[in-house]
Amino acid sequence: MDYEMRAEYEEGASPRDPEPRFFVWHMARADEATALCGRDLDPAAVTQSADLWGTPAGQPLCHACGAFYIHQVPHHGLSGE
Repeated sequence: MDYEMRAEYEEGASPRDPEPRFFVWHMARADEATALCGRDLDPAAVTQSADLWGTPAGQPLCHACGAFYIHQVPHHGLSGE
């Protein structure tokens, strides 16, 4: 299964705003607007590769999504494997 990071915006902000106010990254199945934590996100929200999980580009990350993701993709990000 493929995953991606999808942006959540601050209250009242939209990805359609000229300068959308970003809040947090969520993990979602590729091309789905519902995060692993269950939050419904804007289908037009910016996405980025799941490979950025655990890097500065993937911060801040929803803690619940991170926990679900690490259980679904346990080898991701572990060194020596």
